[in-house]
Amino acid sequence: MKNISYVINGVFAVAIIVLFILFFTSNKKDSAEGAISPSFAKGDSTGVLPIAYVNMDSLLMNYTYAKDANDVLMKKYNSANATLTQKQRQFENEVADFQRKAQNNAFLSQERMQQESLRIQKLEADLHSTAEKLREDYVVEQNKMNSQVTDSVRTCLKIYNKAANYQVIFNNVGLDNVLLAKDSYDITKDVLLLLNSRYKPESAK
Repeated sequence: MKNISYVINGVFAVAIIVLFILFFTSNKKDSAEGAISPSFAKGDSTGVLPIAYVNMDSLLMNYTYAKDANDVLMKKYNSANATLTQKQRQFENEVADFQRKAQNNAFLSQERMQQESLRIQKLEADLHSTAEKLREDYVVEQNKMNSQVTDSVRTCLKIYNKAANYQVIFNNVGLDNVLLAKDSYDITKDVLLLLNSRYKPESAK
């Protein structure tokens, strides 16, 4: 356990050194080109260590595009689920009718009963095939939505960072990546304002 702790501490130390190198070399380049560095409040450590993080849980809960896209996805899910439920009931009715006829010897011949049995088996196979197709379609739509939301966030961050000039922006979900940080490193609200200001409602459809 001690060895693991030493390794982790070493990794953090190297990461901080690299960030400082990037920061100072970037500042030299900017000053040479006459660029203006972002201003920070006195005592604000983000001016010394130019990193930030976005709380993705909070961002997605309040990003209008993400909420609208999720609503569209849920409508498609409910529609697919209704279709599958209807087919399931039809199949169950067919099975019940077959069983009733078999118990009452209502089939004219054994051959006719076998034909009906094969038809029921085909209905069952079709039902499973439909369920799998609907599931696959939903996964495709879900991945498409996630990709679009991710792309919009990434594009917005690039625009935002042209002025902020952070070296690293972390994606934080719960406590996965940032266990503890000052409030000044959290840029979620700023990014959310920019995202919602750029959103066109028709793009979620």
